[in-house]
Amino acid sequence: MKYLFDQNISHRIFNYLPARYSDSSHVKKEGLIDYSDIEIREFAKNHGFVIVTQDSDFNELNSFYGFPPKIIWIRTGNLPTNILAEILISNEAEIQLFLEDNHYGCFEILRILR
Repeated sequence: MKYLFDQNISHRIFNYLPARYSDSSHVKKEGLIDYSDIEIREFAKNHGFVIVTQDSDFNELNSFYGFPPKIIWIRTGNLPTNILAEILISNEAEIQLFLEDNHYGCFEILRILR
């Protein structure tokens, strides 16, 4: 799985992800912190990344421009980084099906906190 984590997700998420995520990166690592969402989207597209974000903007861009890149939109509100990692890991099977399906560009993970 080759993910590009958006700036709204801590770059420390790699401390909580298993080795199979080693091809992934973060906008901070790629020097994209001050770049626009469109520029980040183009970087992801050109380098084969799936964008992982907590921001609706990338889904809106995909609605306008199409995909790739595919988007994983984690809609949980603010959570500790280790919990975000657990959410990704616990949804791996569904995410893999999404990644293999050429009909969908955004996978939303919604977690309602009570």
